[in-house]
Amino acid sequence: MKLGLMLGYSGADLRIPIKDIQLAERLGYDSVWTAEAYGSDAITPLAFIAAHTERIRLGTAVIQLAGRTPANAAMAFATLDKLAGGNRAICGIGVSGPQIVEGWYGQPWGKPYYRIKDYVTIMKKIFAREAPVTHEGKEISLPFTGEGALGIGKPLKSILHMNPDIPIWLGTGMESTVRLTAEIADGWLPLGFVPETAPLYESWIQEGLERAGKSRDQFEIQAMTQVQVTDDVQSALDRLKPGIALYVGGMGHKTKNFHKEMMIRRGFGDAAERIQELYLDHRKAEAIAAVPDEFVDQGALIGPEARIRKRFRDWEDVNLSGLTVSGDEQAIRFIAECARLNFAAE
Repeated sequence: MKLGLMLGYSGADLRIPIKDIQLAERLGYDSVWTAEAYGSDAITPLAFIAAHTERIRLGTAVIQLAGRTPANAAMAFATLDKLAGGNRAICGIGVSGPQIVEGWYGQPWGKPYYRIKDYVTIMKKIFAREAPVTHEGKEISLPFTGEGALGIGKPLKSILHMNPDIPIWLGTGMESTVRLTAEIADGWLPLGFVPETAPLYESWIQEGLERAGKSRDQFEIQAMTQVQVTDDVQSALDRLKPGIALYVGGMGHKTKNFHKEMMIRRGFGDAAERIQELYLDHRKAEAIAAVPDEFVDQGALIGPEARIRKRFRDWEDVNLSGLTVSGDEQAIRFIAECARLNFAAE
């Protein structure tokens, strides 16, 4: 199982931990990942990281589909891939949620299933450069002929000779979109995946692969977890609860919150409802306290080294291609040891 390092998106300031990234690369980590919400973007930091590293793959987990047209996303990743020396960029895409899509980007929520399908299809056509790009989609079409169009749009082919094999991964979680991910994408960035829920997704993934005539080894799955090496398990669990309460309770509309839906899928429906109710009622401390210890513990690697090592084996046993971790230098080093990486300069 390969390892990735998650950086996430910025807070009020943008800091890129280059020393941690370079350490991860020396230890044998396969990838480093950025993200975006409504502040720092996910692609620009990867160009900076590319200039300070040599081989580690550069992925987004995820760019928001509504933030760029498919052509713009393809241009950005083709450029990043060239700057990085080739075969290092991974384009991870997600739909975000309707509050951000319509409130921040000013785009219609539409029908996400078909938006994803059109978006990926167009990007792959652009990367391939087999012909000027045309696409008649249910949500996105090229050339554009909708309201306001002059009707003179011209199909074009990229001036830059792009890497046709830049992988596109999707961040999805619902049955229909997970199946679609396996069908049209090169990899999957699952939302809230834990070893206990792995069987839930197996049939969805297999159906998608069969639709496309692909085998399992042609499709990567990279889950994500946080790591805290500590003797005080309870304090570590408590430190992670505010972030969970924020996403389950407040990162999405009451009737459309993918993080809440993920918590329900994992068997914590009552807690998810209670957290959202409290959070939307501005009772944040109570919402945080309502996050179950078990839910946090399932999704993180927390505790003394022996406890983490034992739980790490559970992640290895569920047929993942990789696991992306976030944590401090001690965590980065210890997880490399758990994964039995071949240390270079360490």
